Amino acid sequence: MRIDILTILPDLLQGPFSDSIMQRAQDKGHLELHIHNIRDYTEDKHNRIDDYQYGGGAGMVMSIQPISAVIEKLTAERNYDEIIYMTPDGELLEQSTCNELSLLKNIIILCGHYKGVDERIREHYITREISIGSYVLSGGELGAAVLVDSIVRLVPGVLNDETSALTDSFQDQLLSPPVYTRPPEFNGWKVPEVLLSGDFGKIEQWREEKALERTKQRRPDLLEE
Repeated sequence: MRIDILTILPDLLQGPFSDSIMQRAQDKGHLELHIHNIRDYTEDKHNRIDDYQYGGGAGMVMSIQPISAVIEKLTAERNYDEIIYMTPDGELLEQSTCNELSLLKNIIILCGHYKGVDERIREHYITREISIGSYVLSGGELGAAVLVDSIVRLVPGVLNDETSALTDSFQDQLLSPPVYTRPPEFNGWKVPEVLLSGDFGKIEQWREEKALERTKQRRPDLLEE
């Protein structure tokens, strides 16, 4: 999978992708990640990438020219399955979205700033708009990092145990059940006996019951869906 991220703050994205699973995904060749500084594409003599909005009002708007330039360059080199804009008014990121995007080959992610991008970018280039929650961040970089992590971990070969992602919360509209590891008793707190029984049929039944119970308590909306 190749992902190109368009940003005005490339250094902000170095950390999330230079360690742990994301770094291993790149080392193994499962992820080809490219971060592009939008400022490198501006034709403004002062290197500006934003301007006042027409009609007045508070806040600046990201200019159309440099964003168009980098998208045109990339799309001339290869076909992209999606050009995604990270924005608070986009569709809410769900596990089903992550599953869908993990099957794609080439993705561009545009990180917004200020009051957003010139609407013509959204009208003529963007194929999908995604939000990671009903709140506003200073920019789209953190949202882009969340999106990339949620997608790439699903790509076959990225996780050491590929079946692990299949039992994550939300994969089957349920939250994950409780999990335990050694020792079997700590400070008088014991691991449920069924998990030590070796009876995998009973263990699976226990996990299903606990997943349903936890979902009813914490996210009943998932069961309504």
